[in-house]
Amino acid sequence: MVNRQKLTEVVVRDAAPAEGRDYQIFDTEVRGFAVCIYRGGGRAFTLDYRYAGKQRRMTFGRWPEWGVSAARTRAKELRREIDAGGDPLADRDAMREAPRVTDLIARYVEVHLTHLAKLNAADQRSMMVKFIGPAWGRMLVTEVSSYDVELLLNKVAEGRARPAKTKPNNRVRKLQGAKPTPVRANRVGEVVRKMFAYAIKWGWREDNPAMGFRRRMETPRERYLSQDEIARLATALDGAEDTRAANIIRICMLTGARVGEVRQARFEDFNLEHLSWTKPATTTKQRRVHRVPISDEAAVIVRLRRQAVFAGCPWLFPGDTPGQPVQEVRRFWQRIQRDADIPDVRIHDLRHTFASLLVSGGASLEMIGKLLGHSQMQTTQRYAHLMDSPLRAGVDAVANAFKPKPRLVHSTDPSSAPATASAQRRGPFGVTASVS
Repeated sequence: MVNRQKLTEVVVRDAAPAEGRDYQIFDTEVRGFAVCIYRGGGRAFTLDYRYAGKQRRMTFGRWPEWGVSAARTRAKELRREIDAGGDPLADRDAMREAPRVTDLIARYVEVHLTHLAKLNAADQRSMMVKFIGPAWGRMLVTEVSSYDVELLLNKVAEGRARPAKTKPNNRVRKLQGAKPTPVRANRVGEVVRKMFAYAIKWGWREDNPAMGFRRRMETPRERYLSQDEIARLATALDGAEDTRAANIIRICMLTGARVGEVRQARFEDFNLEHLSWTKPATTTKQRRVHRVPISDEAAVIVRLRRQAVFAGCPWLFPGDTPGQPVQEVRRFWQRIQRDADIPDVRIHDLRHTFASLLVSGGASLEMIGKLLGHSQMQTTQRYAHLMDSPLRAGVDAVANAFKPKPRLVHSTDPSSAPATASAQRRGPFGVTASVS
């Protein structure tokens, strides 16, 4: 027989556990509301109901953490939900099984990062490990809001302290203060937006909290080598002992290619008869085949490398590890920076210098974009201001043609001036001015 009585704190407290079994005391006010007395002495509030013809029992609070009054109020809310056709137990189970941000990260890595370049994929994976995972890892995908995105990006933009070398022997280290990283915040925002775009596609949520996130101001680095710096760089490369690394730098300068593209170049990619270089999609940032013309000087380097490399080696610049290309040239570049006295110049700045030299030679932005392999025109627009020099020359030519020239006139009034000529100048808008 069902045990029914009005549940109170005294009833729940004084109910004695039964040996070998659990039992319930049902409330007389709310249908299905009961307290379950466990054989071990514990107590919890439950709600029994039927849904789709099946008997269900939902445990929603333990005593004494939940008082009888609070439990009865919650039972009434659940009963109203059930009477309206809901199934609170199924909703709770679905919530427990709902994907969390850690699940989104795992699937994003599996589905998306496998199609990216190695360095790009590693960079995005680093963002998830350092920023996204620690901030939202245990949150449900549906719980992340635009406010959460803004808080995360603010934190990333503030930067973080990093260990820095204070002595050449690396034995003493100290933490530098945080350095603002607005560009990093923008990149993290782009990754978050892409992740939640996939979440919408997979049916994990209906909106994208990172859509339209606030972008931080970015100041693109613009460092171009002057003619004197280019000459010093060429001299330093000529005197370098490591001719392999020196030729990598030369190819970067002569073609405007990224250093990764040059390191992974193969002999089969070059057509020396037509003076062209076809970069495979696996080595380019835009993940597309990129064919560019090369100069005679670059072709000479390729021929010299063919003579220097052992037969059967596919790499233009083979590395120290058999079967692999050169992995890095940073240490070599540091020596070149000292020898050429260009301490603030990166290897990537050679690519910008290549573009600036193209502009000075009269190349259009469209030509520069094709040579550099830009997939978007706005990337090439960073070099638009370099077009000012030829434009300014044209403007100066117009100004010189329109500039008023002095002319000599004689006064008709003999008493007004001495017998000297007076130079008059007519202005551009018809105003006449005298110059004595």
